[in-house]
Amino acid sequence: MLGIMSAEAALEAAEEAGLDLVKIAPNAVPPVCRIMDYGKFRFEQSKREKEARKNQHVVEIKEVRMSPSIDTNDFNTKLKNGLRFLNDGNRLKVAVRFRGREMAHTEIGEALLLRFADACAEVAVMDKNPKLEGRHMSIFLSPKTGK
Repeated sequence: MLGIMSAEAALEAAEEAGLDLVKIAPNAVPPVCRIMDYGKFRFEQSKREKEARKNQHVVEIKEVRMSPSIDTNDFNTKLKNGLRFLNDGNRLKVAVRFRGREMAHTEIGEALLLRFADACAEVAVMDKNPKLEGRHMSIFLSPKTGK
């Protein structure tokens, strides 16, 4: 803290120290400045940003597709893949595709989706109830927070 001084005096003090005069809050009255090595500051800031980018995880939406006439072992395989996606921290879209006369029995697909959601209840929460969009009925599952 050097106190309030003129811009010329502050610039002269920075040149004596061999450093740069950087405005921290230019809109304040009076403007707040700091004497620092600006190149070193920029380098450390970019290093911190790079480290933060390395540690962040992008949440993707993975999809599992089924048909209403799926068999038990196939269902278990799809369930296992879905649980793996959820444990990786990704959201999961579970879709049932209806073909031909299967459209007359959408309740079978809805029951299948609810069964899938119940099986994943330990690690995931269902975002919305099953929704029919054209020939596809789908639900979204999100991993529970706080493992």
